[in-house]
Amino acid sequence: MTASANFLDSEIFRWVILPLLIFIARMSDVTLGTLRNVFISKGMRNVVPILGFFEVSIWLISMRQIMQHLENPLCFIAFAGGFAMGTYVGLFVEKRLAIGMQVLRIIINQDAQPLIDMLQRANFGVTIMDGHGAKGPVKIIFTIIKRRDLEYVRRLIHDTNPNAFYSIEDVKVASQGVFPNAASSGTLNYIRNIFPDLKEK
Repeated sequence: MTASANFLDSEIFRWVILPLLIFIARMSDVTLGTLRNVFISKGMRNVVPILGFFEVSIWLISMRQIMQHLENPLCFIAFAGGFAMGTYVGLFVEKRLAIGMQVLRIIINQDAQPLIDMLQRANFGVTIMDGHGAKGPVKIIFTIIKRRDLEYVRRLIHDTNPNAFYSIEDVKVASQGVFPNAASSGTLNYIRNIFPDLKEK
């Protein structure tokens, strides 16, 4: 029997290395699956088949190992743990990627002009409507932004109208639009250059 075969039959491999590999494999395929579902919802169909191929390939590898070691309960625990961790990692990665666009509906019952001016100055496209709320006349501001710009727009709202009501929804498809030119410095630095007194959160 070779050294390789001895290692594969060893207790360390069966009870430590194998469950760890199954955990990593399951975490990887669930992460890809989570991202695949997110990309489907965003309408990014070109990348979905590639993610699906690697997702199923990794899943088959991990399932094959479990079926060969049904007597090892740690393999089942690692499989379930990898699923849970993969869901978390997938959502974390998706949040960091910040892919897609969102629509903000901002309702202000005070002077909305400072916020409108700041949004327009930062080159965010805005649509403004008059409305009537429970406490009287309001201004309704619509703007479609890239997801990575959301935190910066929220800071603008907080600085100008901290009591403003706003709601956020994902946008699957949008045609045209006006967005900041972040250039090489990134959107945050771009907005900081325009508004040096913008508060940090």
